[in-house]
Amino acid sequence: MSDQKDHYETLGVNRGASPEAIRNAHRKLARKFHPDLNKDEDAATRFNEIQAAYDVLSDTEKRSRYDRYGDAGVGGQAPGQSGPGPWQNVTPDDFESIFGESFGGRSRRGSGGGGGGFSGFGGFGGGMGGERPVGPTKGRDLEHELEVGFAAAAFGGTETIRIANQDGTPTSIDVRVPAGVQNGSTLRVRDKGLPGSNGGPSGDLLLQIKVGRHPWFTRDGLDLSIVVPITVAEAILGGEVMVPLMKGTATLRVPPGVRSGAKLRLKGKGVVDAKKQAGDLYAVLEIVAPKADDLSEDDRKALQSIANSLPNPRSLVSWAGEIPDA
Repeated sequence: MSDQKDHYETLGVNRGASPEAIRNAHRKLARKFHPDLNKDEDAATRFNEIQAAYDVLSDTEKRSRYDRYGDAGVGGQAPGQSGPGPWQNVTPDDFESIFGESFGGRSRRGSGGGGGGFSGFGGFGGGMGGERPVGPTKGRDLEHELEVGFAAAAFGGTETIRIANQDGTPTSIDVRVPAGVQNGSTLRVRDKGLPGSNGGPSGDLLLQIKVGRHPWFTRDGLDLSIVVPITVAEAILGGEVMVPLMKGTATLRVPPGVRSGAKLRLKGKGVVDAKKQAGDLYAVLEIVAPKADDLSEDDRKALQSIANSLPNPRSLVSWAGEIPDA
């Protein structure tokens, strides 16, 4: 072999490496040492070495000759034959995968119909002439989960979160949470993402909202639900019971003869969002029978008298015919 650096060593792979392993190694190193991203003095040299190694090892025929004869097997060209420029085996999709938006994405094709390729490669895109200069590019958005308390999500407020700066140091930012924000929704905080390139604006911070639980309310959109226990007497005779709201209380009218599990609606008593739209509060009734030890002898006799005069509710169900008469 010549004095040139071994291509396998340049990419950090062994001689039996698969094409996929070679491609992955190239992606990682090309991004690391591109002169527009790496300001070290030897970045340009390393970048060209990486590209030369990939141009050989990504081509099955060239790789075979290189394995047998070293650089002599791939370095020569026939007289009068012009060889392909750098990045010859790298597709536009490879550029997109390696550099993402670091160079503004794919450039436009020129009016002459030539190959478009990518722009902004600091003079290392030989064979890719005609591209227009890359304009300002917005930075990437960042995502972060924000857990908000049940009441804070209902009424809105300000939450303080800690995120990492570009240099890894932590920083705190205040986020305004609008009233009525829902679980699973996304809040966008402008200009708190990654910085842009070529004078472009920073990306945004996208906060995925996770609403905490409440000890007695459950929520569906702007509607609230709460389980309301009532006595047997209240279920039979009806009446009024007080129920809590997110703020204050309300009077719930229980109709006579109500069944356990019935839902009664208090219109407009749910969550009110930032647009002043109000949900409803649903009271789910739960009939609570008294414990036997809580009843006096007179209570038992009165209940037994009532029970003897009531129709059997099981006689109305679909499976009543399967039960023999007592």
